[in-house]
Amino acid sequence: MLRLLHGTNYDFIKWWKHMAILTLAWIALGAGIVAERVATGGKAVNYSIEFTGGTLIQLRFAQPPHIDDIRQTVADAGYAHAEIQQFGSPTEYTVRAPGATAAAGDSTAREIEAALKARYSPTGVSVPRSEYVGPRVGAELRRNAIIAILISFVVTLIYLAIRFEWRFGLAAVVATAHDIFTSIAFIVMLHLEVSLTVVAAILTVIGYSLNDTIIIFDRVRENLKKQRKESLREVLNRSINETLPRSIMTHATTLAATLALLFFAGEVIRPFSWVMAFGIFTGTFSSIYVAGALLLYIEYRWPRRAGESKGTARALAEERRRGGQGGGGGGGDASGSEKKTPVAAR
Repeated sequence: MLRLLHGTNYDFIKWWKHMAILTLAWIALGAGIVAERVATGGKAVNYSIEFTGGTLIQLRFAQPPHIDDIRQTVADAGYAHAEIQQFGSPTEYTVRAPGATAAAGDSTAREIEAALKARYSPTGVSVPRSEYVGPRVGAELRRNAIIAILISFVVTLIYLAIRFEWRFGLAAVVATAHDIFTSIAFIVMLHLEVSLTVVAAILTVIGYSLNDTIIIFDRVRENLKKQRKESLREVLNRSINETLPRSIMTHATTLAATLALLFFAGEVIRPFSWVMAFGIFTGTFSSIYVAGALLLYIEYRWPRRAGESKGTARALAEERRRGGQGGGGGGGDASGSEKKTPVAAR
């Protein structure tokens, strides 16, 4: 049987400060792009018609047109503020135009189609898709998407608090929040269209990352029960290393399927594929470098009472004993000071 990265002994927790800086820089870059777009009068986030409301018209041309010609034709039809974007191939474009009512949306689609057919001939352009979403419906969809994400947080925290305990649950939820913020920054950087499909991708990334985190935390719990003479940091590193082969195989197969969607599934599903592909990387990153370091910090920040989880208390005592020998105890430093503490051999 193929065995990859079996018996590894990497000190993942050692690099938590570097990874925290990398994460903060990534999120700050996304926030900077949003601020720059708002300052220049652009859209901070490229919301789809499902969230903004209005009429969406997909156009298919017999020959690749010039986008300025399309924009001028649509403006001459009375929709100067409509947005025109290429939709995958050079012969397909989308037009987003405001429309206050469903009747107005139908009228908008007909007027734009008539203007374009007059410009490019009836056989030179076709309209394979036309959609209308009211502004109230768009606002409700946006609110429901946020509620869905928040509910997933609450349910996750309750589940992990029951299965493990609240410290594990809090670390997992904060690590998942990291995935959401980094994914939003990625969406902003690529200016991807945020639709309900992208919201579904974000929820999928949350579940995917949580599954990875839970597997690591489950191994942490098992290793704590073995009563080895290891610090909590060593237990965390051991657990991550022991689950690393499984993680690599799972992520590789999932990424292969996601890349197939990204390159071959077409333009409509492409934003979903981009978010999923990035989510595999950020979910793995948070499970390894964020969740473990957070758990170590939480265990120090809120010490356990006597008789509470003896395995963890013993590991923490060992961590403090080693930290105390170096001076300062390392209570707030997930790296346990700058000393190199090797992961215990198997």
